[in-house]
Amino acid sequence: MAKKVYLAGPEVFLPNAREMLDRKASLTRAAGLIPLSPGDLEIPPTNSKRELAAAISTVDEQMMLEADAIIANLTPFRGIAADTGTTFELGFMCALGKPVFAYTNVARNHTARVIDHFKGAVSPDAEGRLRDPDGLSVEDFGLIDNLMLHSGIERRGGIIIVGDAAADAVYTDLAAFEKCLAAAARKLSNA
Repeated sequence: MAKKVYLAGPEVFLPNAREMLDRKASLTRAAGLIPLSPGDLEIPPTNSKRELAAAISTVDEQMMLEADAIIANLTPFRGIAADTGTTFELGFMCALGKPVFAYTNVARNHTARVIDHFKGAVSPDAEGRLRDPDGLSVEDFGLIDNLMLHSGIERRGGIIIVGDAAADAVYTDLAAFEKCLAAAARKLSNA
């Protein structure tokens, strides 16, 4: 029986969201898996924005409970790190003990992105630990994002694919997604 895979990522915010979600879903079906995508929500009617937000969250969580695994797009979004909703979803699936897979379209690791963000104003303290201009420590592990995301995936036997998309295609290039999808399909077929 085909495994259901929750497709997490910031694609729902793109101007061409429907196109991107449909492309990812089509590739997922071609890999022999069933896509579950937040962009495919059936949201019940609500009376306020807050109720709508709660309804979306409820439907997303129900999809994740139904899913057998997750593929999370950890490409930095609106800053130096992955989309916060995607990171919640990844953590949710980790807590459920389900297989987790991820990819990013940005090859520069988290530490390098923090240094870039502060325009090089990150420097080691007396003990050699990197500090930003506010004196806060900077993770320096060479990982694609925060250690809890990267290590959490690897510790569970998941796979992280690092792509290097052009700046104008960072949210639309699907090469890293396709590699991650192929790796997930192989692992899930053996599960």
